[in-house]
Amino acid sequence: MSDLRATLRLQLHKGFTLHDATALVPYMAQLGISHLYASPVLTARPGSMHGYDVIDPSQVNPELGGEAALVQLADALHARGMGLILDIVPNHMAVGGEGNPWWLDVLEWGRASPYAAFFDIQWQSHDPLLSGQLLVPFLRSDYGEALREGTLQLAFDARRGRFHAQHFEHRLPLTPASYDEILRGAEDPALRELGRRFARLGDGPQARGQAESLCAELSRHAEQAQQLLAPFQQGDEAGQQRLHRLLERQHYRVASWRTAADDINWRRFFDINELGALRVERADVFEQTHAKVFELVERGLVDGLRIDHIDGLANPRAYCSRLRRRIARLRGGATLPLFVEKILGHGEQLPASWPVAGTTGYEFMNQVSLLQHDPHGEPVLGALWGEMSGRPTAFAEEVQQARRLVLDSSLAGDLEEVAQRLLQVARHDIATRDLTLGAIRRALRELIVHFPVYRTYAQACGRSPQDRQFFQQALEGAKQTLAEADWPLLQHLDDWLGGACLRAQPPGRARRLRALALTRFQQLTSPVAAKAVEDTALYRAGVLLSRYDVGFDAEHFSASVEQFHQACRARAAQHPYNLLATATHDHKRGEDCRARLAVLSERAAWYAERVRNWRQLAQPLHSDNLPQAPDGGEQAILYQALIGSWPLGLQAGDDAGLQQYLQRLLDWQRKALREAKLNTAWSAPNDDYETACADFLRRLLAEPAGLALRSELAATVDAIAPAGALNGLVQCLLRLTAPGVPDLYQGCEFWDFSLVDPDNRRPVDYQARQAALEAGDTPADKLASWQDGRIKQWLIQRVLALRAAEPALFAQGQYRPLAVEGEHAAQVVAFLRSHGDQHLLVVAPRLSAGLLADHPVPHVPPQRWGDTRVVLPEELAIGQASGLLAPCSAASPQGLRLSAVLAEFPVNLIRLTS
Repeated sequence: MSDLRATLRLQLHKGFTLHDATALVPYMAQLGISHLYASPVLTARPGSMHGYDVIDPSQVNPELGGEAALVQLADALHARGMGLILDIVPNHMAVGGEGNPWWLDVLEWGRASPYAAFFDIQWQSHDPLLSGQLLVPFLRSDYGEALREGTLQLAFDARRGRFHAQHFEHRLPLTPASYDEILRGAEDPALRELGRRFARLGDGPQARGQAESLCAELSRHAEQAQQLLAPFQQGDEAGQQRLHRLLERQHYRVASWRTAADDINWRRFFDINELGALRVERADVFEQTHAKVFELVERGLVDGLRIDHIDGLANPRAYCSRLRRRIARLRGGATLPLFVEKILGHGEQLPASWPVAGTTGYEFMNQVSLLQHDPHGEPVLGALWGEMSGRPTAFAEEVQQARRLVLDSSLAGDLEEVAQRLLQVARHDIATRDLTLGAIRRALRELIVHFPVYRTYAQACGRSPQDRQFFQQALEGAKQTLAEADWPLLQHLDDWLGGACLRAQPPGRARRLRALALTRFQQLTSPVAAKAVEDTALYRAGVLLSRYDVGFDAEHFSASVEQFHQACRARAAQHPYNLLATATHDHKRGEDCRARLAVLSERAAWYAERVRNWRQLAQPLHSDNLPQAPDGGEQAILYQALIGSWPLGLQAGDDAGLQQYLQRLLDWQRKALREAKLNTAWSAPNDDYETACADFLRRLLAEPAGLALRSELAATVDAIAPAGALNGLVQCLLRLTAPGVPDLYQGCEFWDFSLVDPDNRRPVDYQARQAALEAGDTPADKLASWQDGRIKQWLIQRVLALRAAEPALFAQGQYRPLAVEGEHAAQVVAFLRSHGDQHLLVVAPRLSAGLLADHPVPHVPPQRWGDTRVVLPEELAIGQASGLLAPCSAASPQGLRLSAVLAEFPVNLIRLTS
């Protein structure tokens, strides 16, 4: 792992393939990247732009260039001493459509399918009408409407000799035993006899072989078979009834997509009907879903793995242990770094028992963000938000409201299943048999509403000390909102859901029921958190958008330098190879967008005054039909989105530039409004409201009526952009030098003012980046033209070259916070990385908007630092100091003055020798 120095994430799809990635290898090598970190490469749904909707894990996606292209990429990387990290998706597959053969087999054969146990299906549903059937909620309308309008049609596959129903892109195979329903209408006696033979089929393996033979015979009567479908799709009531009777005989119940929220009887990825969860805890599922990955590992093509959504698995620790053991066997005992996508809550640590290198780095994004926010701005911005929106200023309140919303809507069926399982647990104990489903449901709901983390990891022997702490927080929160009569239920939930050791209970059905209930509970709290926080509350809250992103502890506005140091020390001790991300394919706002918005925390009163003026300027932009759209909160969020993402150099009168920018903002606005679920939603779009909001934005950015307001917005951006860029450079330096492995996101070598996907997945101009890397101008030249982003790229290349030259210093080096003294001591972060006789001092400003003032370049004029200085350890205080990003004078017993350290460049690295 000593070779793992820096990763760069690429998003692969049919428009940017493995071949395109291979062409970038020389550029990445020149930049200083050690490992390409690729999005999923196994076969996904056709046209997928992200690869997480896998339909065939047995082959590399042909749309990406197939296996040959992957081999070519790995060879190109290895030839330059670089590696390849693959993103794998063990939790779920794409279902529906017609591309997933495992899913289609389950629809055709039900519980008899060899893949029935691959998906997390509750065949014995609490709904008696679904017993033994799978709910298939893919209809775009109600079932009866689909029958009437003919959008649910029968079809015959002549090549395979099989019947299926079709609803737009969704293929619904008919079980062969039901073919007699169709064939009995044949005039040909041979076909009628064939139908009777289909009807006598059983469900075992022998039946599958018999069915293949019968279907082969049926395919020879393709023309007649096709004609037999006519009575089922005449469109009249008789035809509808025929089709209905046939569909009732299937192993599934086809239904409207709206039924999934309440009636779903299989686990999904979050609440997405087209992504079905896998039972990867089963050995056969683990092996078949990972077979191609293991083959690539054994062939030496893969040098690390990123595990998507680890919290969706039944037992993450067991999965990671099994994966590591399997890889070690394939590689003769050698290991690969494993990184887990895990969102850590406030105070939560990655479990030490997981055999992984660390997380994908969301928590580092949060730590840097907290460091760059001024706590004095929080009450001012909070008051402005409350005034404009009428919504809570405390993020925790938004989260609780959002949790209740998702538990009562899109995840209601998942909540019901856990409640039903707990009811069965209660009925198996005479002490709890009188507990009612309603009481269990109420207590369970409030427990999840107050859950402070994504999930716990309790097993047969109970909870870890960390999990006990978080579960206790949830219990105490639930007591605040539950009626006192329901409090006794909480103690039972505590015992059943990990508080009491399972092994203390005798083996048998009662113990199995508890184990299943615990697993499903822990697999439910994670999607509730994701849907409530990431996909709802982060779009509703608006005190300051730079504090609302995936993996952020948004209940906290800022943190001290000491807290940042504490987090770095802990990472160095526990997970020194943890990835350090500041931008991802899932971020809500780009890294430099957040860095710019953070400046508003330092200029809160100034900003609040401007916003109040903007509300007046915005009055003529509202629609006459819906003058309340967008509402005050939506306006506040829109203004921040505009300020954060406004392209450098864009003028209020640049019609062409504004039109291009407008299209990006319209896409963002539609998504933001629907995710917030206040005035419109994905499940129930309010077209009139969305149109009125889009018209407001269009007038603001592209029409004369909005000129005054957009001129104000452009002026605001101009005023804070240098301070925002300085924050961006600091963020970049900390990611490159703090304990861990820096992870870059595609294109973010230049400024990243992107918004949420699809905006953050736009094509990257690598030609411009390559040209910038090869340009011969000096750092001073790049700083003078800072708006083009080349200064950021130079900083990345310079520090990554240092990491390559001195890998042990960064991989194993000690992390020592250094004291800062003087009039601006609180506005500096400084630390030392030491390994043997190597010592590297990192110095960067923070909360420096006031120091920068109206300076047009993101570099604090050196004289403004006054007597501020970094205090050096005694053994280095009288040694030599050599600046690596810019010249620096020798150290002195009084320390290093910031006026000297940062005289020529915004940040600096200094080599110290005793």
